[in-house]
Amino acid sequence: MATAADWMSAASFISMAGLIAFSGYGGSVYLMGWTGGYVLLAMLLAPYLRKFGKFTVPEFIGDRYYSRTARIVAVVCLIIVSVTYVIGQMKGIGVAFSRFLEMSYEWGLFVGVGVVFIYAVLGGMKGITYTQIAQYCVLIFAYTIPAIFISLSLTGMPIPQLGLGSQMADGSMSMLDKLDLVVTELGFKEYSTHIMGSKFNLNPASEVLR
Repeated sequence: MATAADWMSAASFISMAGLIAFSGYGGSVYLMGWTGGYVLLAMLLAPYLRKFGKFTVPEFIGDRYYSRTARIVAVVCLIIVSVTYVIGQMKGIGVAFSRFLEMSYEWGLFVGVGVVFIYAVLGGMKGITYTQIAQYCVLIFAYTIPAIFISLSLTGMPIPQLGLGSQMADGSMSMLDKLDLVVTELGFKEYSTHIMGSKFNLNPASEVLR
């Protein structure tokens, strides 16, 4: 759950959403790689961390292979990956806090980093892990409930994945055509664009209309 909270964090709901908004459905190939990596982590690493009672990968690697060298290598890899990831996270924190508190981006970033610093110092890695579990519960409801009710309101279908390919409730057009219309009016690229490097189009009807 803690790992999933990271997957659903600023790097996903801001960066990936923005990527798809600007590049259309074709940009979702990046989301597939992101999700695939999470699945591998959840299946191949997380159960063993739990089994060994460890909260960090270097701790697990060091104890599993009885090697200080392996632990150092794991720390180096972790730092490289974390720095890359944290850059995106801090950008998202700055944007979120600046909008929420109605202050400049710089002050929003400082406030967000301060909050993270306080609970990281007071709770340690174990405290961060359980904080992320609570974050996961909040995020999963924040993602799912609006999607269900939006789909139900627009298409009459309570399952968003099925609603995406359905007709609008008033029968005027398909949900995909409506989505294309809305995002293009906002200045973004059509959602149902071609997937990069492929002739497949999510919305064949729109291709025929062209």
